[in-house]
Amino acid sequence: MGFYSKNSLRREIITTADGSTTIRIVDWEEQYHSKHGAIQEAYHVFIAAGLSLFKGRTISILEMGFGTGLNAFITYLEASILDISISYLGVEAFPVASEELARLNYISELKAAAFSNDFIRMHEAPWEKTVSISERFSLYKMKEDFTNLQFQDQFDLVYFDAFGARVQPELWTETMFSKMFHSMTDNGVLVTYAAKGSVRRAMENVGFCVERLPGPPGKREMLRASKTT
Repeated sequence: MGFYSKNSLRREIITTADGSTTIRIVDWEEQYHSKHGAIQEAYHVFIAAGLSLFKGRTISILEMGFGTGLNAFITYLEASILDISISYLGVEAFPVASEELARLNYISELKAAAFSNDFIRMHEAPWEKTVSISERFSLYKMKEDFTNLQFQDQFDLVYFDAFGARVQPELWTETMFSKMFHSMTDNGVLVTYAAKGSVRRAMENVGFCVERLPGPPGKREMLRASKTT
């Protein structure tokens, strides 16, 4: 997750239930990833329910909330396993500070020491410029408020990982999901950890076909929305 209106909020690094770390916004009592397991949640919601549907293809991904880079990094790791070539666009209004990134333990928890330089390159890559991380994975980071985005028929897969509706209700509305619907290609897929009825209805009202799926640890359900033709 990664969008908030003020960068003066108190923040701390916490260890989640699966041993992986995340950033907690103290003033909001909200964290970038699930306290029940940051890595577990990322794999369950975005890889198992999303990326795995595109095995053997060339796709474009939009992540709403680049944040710590965890979702982008595990997608990069899975690209070669799933034989997927990926153009990845991550949107983030307030990038995570380098001193915070240095305290996150994703490399060790993922046993990905061989790819540690690639994780660093993702975060050091300039904004608003396409960077090739590997032959299979290119990254474009956009520093922008989610509500300002305007895309059309561009993305095969959307990772909707904004902060929750309790603290950012404007990001879980029909207006926002209409933007997402129009940003996606025909038969594109959007996945999110959220499962609220109001979120599902907002998705359906703009044209999505929505599925309730079993959620990651700590959540009973999650949502997957398809732009069916």
